[in-house]
Amino acid sequence: MARTWENWMIYRTALYAALLMGANVVFADTASMEALREGSMTKLMFHSEPKAASGATFTDEAGAERSLADYRGKVVVLNFWATWCAPCRHEMPMLDALQAEFGGEDFAVVTVATGRNKPMAVQKFFDEVGVTNLPKLYDAKKVLASQMGVMGLPVTVILDREGNEVARMMGDADWSSESARAIVAAMIGAEGAGG
Repeated sequence: MARTWENWMIYRTALYAALLMGANVVFADTASMEALREGSMTKLMFHSEPKAASGATFTDEAGAERSLADYRGKVVVLNFWATWCAPCRHEMPMLDALQAEFGGEDFAVVTVATGRNKPMAVQKFFDEVGVTNLPKLYDAKKVLASQMGVMGLPVTVILDREGNEVARMMGDADWSSESARAIVAAMIGAEGAGG
């Protein structure tokens, strides 16, 4: 049955409302999440089954080793980027705003500078684009990126609360869009209700 524009808008509005209120959405039902994708978020591809993420370590700005296991219990938007990457410069302020809006015990945006990104260059980059809410994390030898199958930049991977990869996007996106915000809110709600 073909949907009219009005029926489609009613369907989308009901779906947004149900997901934003934390309806018990089974994560394996990727159609619910895929229905929220619009604009640049259509590049976000949900997996039919969660995939194990890498256990490789990376470093924080103090030089301490970190791993993705440090974020277990949270839905994570993991972004691989570099200071020389123009699309990264475009999306980083939006990722910063996403962290400001949703960050906390249920959600984190984790940005990992991949390759040779000197701390001074990362600080300059953050200052120039106005980033104040994101961590300065480094994967200088690209071990994490390699194990996560990152071939170009930027790449964004979404992890569930167990640390499994559930979605991936190559290239930059409008993380300030209604679509991106609805996906994040739905994932936090779905994971909280069903996880």
